Formats: sequence, structure tokens, C-alpha cells
Amino acid sequence: MNRIWAILFCILIVLSLPGCKKQAVVLDTIEGGMKTYVKMSDGTWKCDGHTYGYRLEISGKMPNAVKDSTFVYLSNIRNISFAQAYKAAGVSSNSEDYFSPEEAVLVEIR
Repeated sequence: MNRIWAILFCILIVLSLPGCKKQAVVLDTIEGGMKTYVKMSDGTWKCDGHTYGYRLEISGKMPNAVKDSTFVYLSNIRNISFAQAYKAAGVSSNSEDYFSPEEAVLVEIR
């Protein structure tokens, strides 16, 4: 009976060990103008303690603008339209136009 308990204990210990998954490391630190962010070795991006799956460069012309603008967002949303990007950058007075920190963060405006 003691042998069965020993085997079960060993199995429990093996199952509780962390996996062999490698930890992501910082590949590059970028001074974005608005925020500093990092590119990770697993393809993600980090800023202000949040992890994002995408880095989006969204370009277009704002109403009455002379030239195009580019907004760089780190995002967990795959696609952000130019209208969403510039409104969330501070143009809109409607709080529903802004992203939560878990959704996206603006790091650069060009």
C-alpha cells in the first residue's frame, strides 16, 4: 500500500512542475513618443504592465487636416479603423470611443 502512495505522490509532483515553455524575453525597447514599449521574443508587445498581440500602424487623413497622420497602437484588437484610432487618440468627447488599457494603448503619433 505504501508503494502505491509513493507512486501517486511522484505523479502528483511531476504534474505540478512547471512546463518546459520558455519565458519570453525583451527583444527591443522602443521610445514611442507617447509611451515606451517593448517587443517580446514570443511576438507580443508590452506596455504599462499589459501584453498586446498586435502593433498597428493606422494611417489616414483626419477631417480638415492638411496631411495624413499615423497612429501606432499596441492592441489586442486585430483591426482598428482610422476613425476609431483618431477618436481614441483624444479627439472624441464620447468616452465610448476610447479603448480600455486591456484592449489597446496609443504609443505613437506621426
